[in-house]
Amino acid sequence: MRQIEILDSSLRDGAQAEGIFYSLEDKLRIAYALDHIGIRYIEAGNPASNPKDMELFRRIAEHPLQQANLVAFGATRKPGVQVQEDAGCAALMGAGTEYVSIFGKSWDLHVAQVLKTSLAENLQMIRETISYFSDAGKKVFFDAEHFFDGYRNNPSYAIQTVLAAEQAGAVRIILCDTNGGSFPQEIAAVVEAVKKACHVPLGIHCHNDMDCAVAASIMAVEAGCEQVQGTFLGYGERCGNANLSAIIPTLQLKKKYQCIPSTLLPELTHTARYIAEVANYMIPPASPYVGKSAFSHKGGMHVDGVQKLQRSFEHIDPETVGNRRNLLVSEMAGRTAILNRITRIDPSVTKFSPVTEKIISQIKEMEYHGYQFESALASVDVLIQKELGRMKEYFTLRHFKIIGEQNEDGIDRLASALVKIRVGDREEITAAEGAGPVHALDRALRKALEVFYPSLAKVRLIDYKVRVMTPEDATAATVRVLIESTDGENVWTTVGASPDIIEASWKALVDSMEYKLLKDEQNA
Repeated sequence: MRQIEILDSSLRDGAQAEGIFYSLEDKLRIAYALDHIGIRYIEAGNPASNPKDMELFRRIAEHPLQQANLVAFGATRKPGVQVQEDAGCAALMGAGTEYVSIFGKSWDLHVAQVLKTSLAENLQMIRETISYFSDAGKKVFFDAEHFFDGYRNNPSYAIQTVLAAEQAGAVRIILCDTNGGSFPQEIAAVVEAVKKACHVPLGIHCHNDMDCAVAASIMAVEAGCEQVQGTFLGYGERCGNANLSAIIPTLQLKKKYQCIPSTLLPELTHTARYIAEVANYMIPPASPYVGKSAFSHKGGMHVDGVQKLQRSFEHIDPETVGNRRNLLVSEMAGRTAILNRITRIDPSVTKFSPVTEKIISQIKEMEYHGYQFESALASVDVLIQKELGRMKEYFTLRHFKIIGEQNEDGIDRLASALVKIRVGDREEITAAEGAGPVHALDRALRKALEVFYPSLAKVRLIDYKVRVMTPEDATAATVRVLIESTDGENVWTTVGASPDIIEASWKALVDSMEYKLLKDEQNA
């Protein structure tokens, strides 16, 4: 089985994505998660760019990675500066890593108009910088920046840059589609051409500006690249980087290449969702392999087909990558999807059982009044558990009160909520403030329940959607509220509907808390 090296740049290239802001602890958590799943190389940052990255290298040196190799990232020396006197090279050397990635210009346009130097000087910068690190015992990856644009414009010079890196001691030559504007077929053809001229193993680094980064990376591997670079969830500057959570299982399951240990592939989805949680990033539901919709089925014929023969509507077994099949509960999915949810909880129930018809009738009645369950399967599971008599009463609402305030200038808005609940024979009354009534209600409910159930301290809302169901009723319209929650490891969605947006939100919040408590009890 051919081995493909994976280099993850979530901590470096991923940090350049809009909306991504890592703390030092965030970076450490992600690094150890990538190490745990068997990523070969982790490009952890540019030590010359900020003190946080240098501290990251120091902290990991104190608690080394178990499987991965840490890689520090930096540039060739500046024009007209001795490599020994270049501040960036000094910081890169100071990171203390065995592996370093050094990027240099392969596009003559950048050499002339960005670096403002000669083509010969750029080649010398590449040679001297790589020789400096190689002579110091470092293993150097040369990132040929804008290589495909450079090759398109001046193929002879682009090849000269990678040959200069090879001659200076680089152990990998990484061909970078930095602008993300190259077609997969073009990338494959260029890789084949470079492979004939260069004897050092090649790598590929694609950006996603045409939504082709995954396809281009796979074709580059087919053309001979031995290393694939990207970010685990695909986020990065502009439109992002090649998505490793899609590339790894595709290469491993479809092409039979070895990217990570096969025993760790079932941890792919968990790792993706953990990294997303740390990075405060929302994984698109339709993300291949790891998205919550990746193996979701709604249409009645699809549901029936996949139940009878899995491969009829699924290209792989979801459990291979640690995901699971979802048969969405809706009027389109029919009895099969609902029965599937019931039998997960109680396998003895059949489609002829009286409770099955009762649950189906209740779901249809609730959908008539504004509920939608296809995206809120946690609410479905809570409903089923209650109808089967398998769920205890974790808490009872005694009273809640919402107060909204706004000052004269309309700038400072504040809401407060007072909640009184009963758990067993004990009662708890709690108040909290929030940016709005739902926020205040959420905080008050959680504050009251944490007295009895400390695990709820880990739960937080990550999405809140409101949909007006009967706009013809104007301000008296029925609204549907969908709440997505997480405890840092799992994500679930609940729903509530009512003409009162506060009541609808309350119903969804209660389902979310009950679902978490139910799962805790089942996992105890």
